[in-house]
Amino acid sequence: MSNVKSASPTRTKERGLERAFLILDYLCTTSEPQRPIDIAIGMEAPKSSIYELVGLLTAAGLLERTDSEGRVFLGRKLHYWGLNYLKHFDIIGLARPVLEWITDQTRETSQLCMLERDKYFVAMMNEGSRPFRISADVGERTPIPWTASGRLLLGNLSAEEILALIPPEDFINPHGGPIDPQEFVENVQTAWKDQFFSFDSIADNFTHCFAAPVLDAEGICQSTVCIIAPKQDAMENYALYRATLIQAGKKLSHLPNFQTPKFKAQLRGNLTANLRHSLDDE
Repeated sequence: MSNVKSASPTRTKERGLERAFLILDYLCTTSEPQRPIDIAIGMEAPKSSIYELVGLLTAAGLLERTDSEGRVFLGRKLHYWGLNYLKHFDIIGLARPVLEWITDQTRETSQLCMLERDKYFVAMMNEGSRPFRISADVGERTPIPWTASGRLLLGNLSAEEILALIPPEDFINPHGGPIDPQEFVENVQTAWKDQFFSFDSIADNFTHCFAAPVLDAEGICQSTVCIIAPKQDAMENYALYRATLIQAGKKLSHLPNFQTPKFKAQLRGNLTANLRHSLDDE
């Protein structure tokens, strides 16, 4: 009699569900339609399993076929889910006037930034009003150590938790040079103490990045407000940019914590309309 135990039906379903989510995540990362065979190769996953899951996800509307060769991409049902998510995630709905206010004060590109597991991404951006505009790709996941915001978004974690979260390869900068993990941890601790961080961009040689935290009710940094500016302007206007971001971050941090969807829907319009006025009055 064999001593090898087969996987339980429950565990098999869990693995299938996990792999289905990984397919969606993989397509989100690649940002382009893929054939099931290419997905399997890219994920280093069994081809038969990927073909089956792609079929199920397509039938459910989570994926859609994009051409006659069988390529698939994220489906419209995900867009529908995303719209409903935004209805109940106030920071996204209320951040727009704050970003516009930041740009009005500084002329620079302003952003709302967050974490998605072990990566950083720009959730929302308002382009600067200067002739030479600096922008970033909204939604593109970036290694946390490459960013000013990352130093604040990890502020509630211990050194051990930070190093356990970040993959070792993310301590390599875009140009192939090393980022010292211990120095990064020290940056996080300093940024959290100051509730602000800025540095010359790791990704290029001509911009300076500023970030201030947006805190939830428990004092955890769930997002940041940011400015990307040319180095020369950043140095000449450092005090203004720093004060503007800190004020904007505090304003978003102190917004009411609505308790019901109905209450949120009734008041969101008034809050959004009045938010820029309250920032200007402070």
